[in-house]
Amino acid sequence: MSREDVVVLAGGTGGAKLVRGMADVVEPERLAAVVNTGDDIEIYGAHVSPDPDLVSFWLADLIDARGWGLAGDTFAVMDALRALGVEVWFNLGDRDLAWCLERARLIAAGATATAALARLNAAIGVRARVLPVSDDRLRTFVRTSSGWHSFQEFMIGERAAGAVEGLEFRGAEQARPTEEVLEAIARAGAIVIGPSNPLASIGPILAVAGLREALERCDAPVVAVSPIVGGEVLKGPTAAFMEYAQLPCDAGGVARFYEGLLDGMVADETLQGPHPRSLRIDTRMDDASSRARVAAQTLAFARELGATRDP
Repeated sequence: MSREDVVVLAGGTGGAKLVRGMADVVEPERLAAVVNTGDDIEIYGAHVSPDPDLVSFWLADLIDARGWGLAGDTFAVMDALRALGVEVWFNLGDRDLAWCLERARLIAAGATATAALARLNAAIGVRARVLPVSDDRLRTFVRTSSGWHSFQEFMIGERAAGAVEGLEFRGAEQARPTEEVLEAIARAGAIVIGPSNPLASIGPILAVAGLREALERCDAPVVAVSPIVGGEVLKGPTAAFMEYAQLPCDAGGVARFYEGLLDGMVADETLQGPHPRSLRIDTRMDDASSRARVAAQTLAFARELGATRDP
C-alpha cells in the first residue's frame, strides 16, 4: 500500500454510495471501507451483516433498486417460512440468504468475519477492501417509549417511529478494531467519513475501543461528508438521532458530533461558527456520475488539507 490509499468510514446507503463513487476515482486496491457492524443480526441460521454487505453489493454493482439486497433476488424461502406459520419480520432474499449462510458457516469453521467477507467478495469480483470495524461482537440498541430494541427491531419492527430516548453500542468496550482496520488507517493518505447517520452508523465504529485514538494518531487528513442534503435527511432516521444528541440536524451539527477528529467538512451548505475548514458542493449522489463527482471533489479537498499539514 501507499500513502495515497483512501479509507472511507461507512454505514448505510449514503456511506455505501460514496464508497462506490470512490471506486471510480481511486484504484480499487487503494480503497478500503471500514464499515459498521452494529446492525448485524443472527437469524434463519445466517449471520446477516447489513452495512458491510451493502457496501459490497454496491461495489459489485449488484445492489437492488430498492436500496438493499441483491438485484433481481427472489424471496421463495421467506414465502415458504410464512406458509409454515413463521412470522417473517426480517425479509431476506434467497441469494442474500445464501451469502449470509455461507458467512455463518465460514465463521463457525474458524474464519474471522473479516476473512469470511473477503472470501465472499472475491466470489463477486470486489477488489476494494471491505473491512468490518471489528471481528468481535458489537450490537447497536435503541430505546424508544416502548423499551430497548436491537437496531433491526427498531428499524423494521418499530418502523423507526417516535423519539429516540437512548442509544447503546453493546460490546464496544470489549471489542477491538481488526489489524486490517488499524493498518488501513495508519497507512492512509486520506480518511473520509461518509454521509452516514453520525450516531447510528458511524457512532458504533467510533465506539470500538481504540478506533478513535487510531484516527487521532494518523497523519492523514480526516474529512466528513454531511448526510444532510438540501436541509433534509434523504434516508433513514438521522434527524431523530441528532435530536436525541441535542444537535441541530445540519452540517454544523454533524461537525460538532465529530469534534476533535475533523480537518475538514464537505456539505451543500455554508457552515456557521467555529467549525473546521469546509467545502461547499452539491452532495447529492443520484447516479454514477454524481457519485464519482462527489468522491473526486471530497478527495481533492482532503489532499489539499493534507498538503497544508505537511512540514
